[in-house]
Amino acid sequence: MSREDDVRSVRAGRRTVEVHRPGKVLFPGDGGTKEYTKADLVDYYRSVAPFMLPHLRGRPLMLERHPDGLDGPRFMQKNTPESYPEWVTRVEVAKEGGTVCHTVCDDTATLVLLADQACLTLHRWLSRAGRLDRPDRMVFDLDPAGDDFGQVREAARLLGELLDELDLPSALMTTGSRGLHVIVPLNGHHDFDEVRAFSRDVADTLAAAHPDRLTTAARKKDRGERLYLDIQRNAYAQTAVVPFTVRARPGAPVAVPVDWAALDDPELHARRWTIDDAVDQARTNPWAGLLGRGRALGPAKRRLNALNGHGM
Repeated sequence: MSREDDVRSVRAGRRTVEVHRPGKVLFPGDGGTKEYTKADLVDYYRSVAPFMLPHLRGRPLMLERHPDGLDGPRFMQKNTPESYPEWVTRVEVAKEGGTVCHTVCDDTATLVLLADQACLTLHRWLSRAGRLDRPDRMVFDLDPAGDDFGQVREAARLLGELLDELDLPSALMTTGSRGLHVIVPLNGHHDFDEVRAFSRDVADTLAAAHPDRLTTAARKKDRGERLYLDIQRNAYAQTAVVPFTVRARPGAPVAVPVDWAALDDPELHARRWTIDDAVDQARTNPWAGLLGRGRALGPAKRRLNALNGHGM
């Protein structure tokens, strides 16, 4: 095993990236979970890069870093440090009083560099550079009151059925944490206000039909034991975890795309895959062809209004 203070050169596409202290433990093991080092994280991200990069290219990132591993402090990084190599893609984003220079991960070398920086989790914008105000993804986060994944399965089925009624294609992803994300591809012609309003209407419709099981209440104290249909990510400068990203939890669980039939698998849960087996799941390509089918929201809005009795 490498000493913690070693430097390892890693080939990543056309570049070579130096990984510092590859033996450093980022995910301490205990009785029920495996230990993982920075080298394990680097190897995972290099292996999953062909499947992960299509979900990353062109999108500003917020980076969740744990320089001393799970047991140390965490910080969220928006600005790209000046120390990053010049070949790392950046995008300037306006903010009140100035700009933020976000990192964009367009290649395997950048992914390996971020792993070297102990960036465990990558959070992406739902829009791309050049059209930052026009999201091409809409996300519903199914957040259970506790760790009851049965509650999440049920909510996912109900939401999937409603989206089918609205003729909107949708994709399912484990979060690596507690719940599932349901992602709807958009054509990028709507601004964030339109997408957020529509996602709220969908969530409100579903919660009104199942008020004992689902809620859109933002305050935890108002939710009780109901699952929270969270649409908050559908806003400018908000982010969602990237498919195949590692989560900062014991055992290094991964957010993994699945197909809708996976809801029938009794072994499915939010942390079903880790960096040991997520690449195998990626090779099954459960979202094949789906994310290229971005839709306009106009027809779906009319269908939703009809369902709610507001006419066409």
